[in-house]
Order: sequence, then C-alpha cells, then structure tokens
Amino acid sequence: MRLFAAVLPPEDVAEELATEVAELRGLPGAEGLRWTGRPGWHFTLAFYGEVDDDVVPQLSARLERAAHRSAPFELSVRGGGQFGHGRALWAGAAGEMPALRLLADRAEAAARKAGLDMGEHRRYKAHLTLARSRDAVDVRPYVEALHGFRGRTWTVRELVLVRSNLPTSGVPGEQPRYEPVGRWALGGAG
Repeated sequence: MRLFAAVLPPEDVAEELATEVAELRGLPGAEGLRWTGRPGWHFTLAFYGEVDDDVVPQLSARLERAAHRSAPFELSVRGGGQFGHGRALWAGAAGEMPALRLLADRAEAAARKAGLDMGEHRRYKAHLTLARSRDAVDVRPYVEALHGFRGRTWTVRELVLVRSNLPTSGVPGEQPRYEPVGRWALGGAG
C-alpha cells in the first residue's frame, strides 16, 4: 500500500483555508491548475511510497514511539509558495517549526528502522499542496495572494499514517483518496 506520515489540519482550519482557496480559484488562469480537494489537505512528514503489508506493523510501532517522544506543538497555515517552476502551489506553515521538523525527522527515521529505503535525506519543507499542473504555470499571482494569509493556530496532538489510494477510473482531474490507517497521540497523551 502507498503510505505517508502526516499532520492533518483540524476541520475549522481547513474551512478557513477553503475560503482562501475559493478566492484563488477566481483568479485568471485558475482553470489551468488541478486543485486538490479538502480531504487531501495535509502536511506530509515523510513519504514512504509502496510499503509491503508485512512491514506496516513494524512501521506503525516505530511511528507510535516517534509520536510518544514528541510533545504537542502549535502550528498554523500561513503564506504559500511553489515547487517545480509552477508545477505545484502550496500553503506554508508557521508556529513551532523546529517541533514540526523534528517530528518529520522522526517519521523518516521510523521508516528507515523498519527497513524502508528512504533515499537521501532532504531538509524538511512544510507545505500543504493546493494545486498542481503538468505544465509550468505562472503561479506568482497565487503565491502573492497567499502571502498575507494567516490561518488560526491549533495544537498538533497526533501523528497520522495515511494510505493514498491513487485514482483508477482514468477520469481527468480525479483526486487520490486518503485514508488514515494509524493515529498516535503526541507525547503519549490521549
């Protein structure tokens, strides 16, 4: 199964962001982007790719330990940027970024200890993907519009293991479906 570890924004934070995205979708050229749906909004901590079913229990146990070793922390959605010269538009994060980076490092280390090949370690860049494009698109107007966006702050209290179910219908624009398969409280609380 295709898996990743993530932080999921609470419903009221997603609602704030949805209002902002509705405005972005009204900008000229927005129809040239494939916008992600609210169910897909998350801050990926570590992407694992295809994971054999027999590895999932060990990965889950290691993620649980990583979560228990990490204290809850404050986070908000703030600003935005792009990857790949306009191939991805994202919202950024603000708050206790060292704690978020540490949780991402622990989620990656959990995978390595479970025997997954994570490739070369790259510095974590917190982002929540809002839109993608197959072709390079000038997303500067969207990034500029996001510059002043500041969502409310929430307390991150859990690490989530998410299964990504890729589209199979062949319908253009169909979104992956995301399904939490494990949740662990940070700091061992709850």
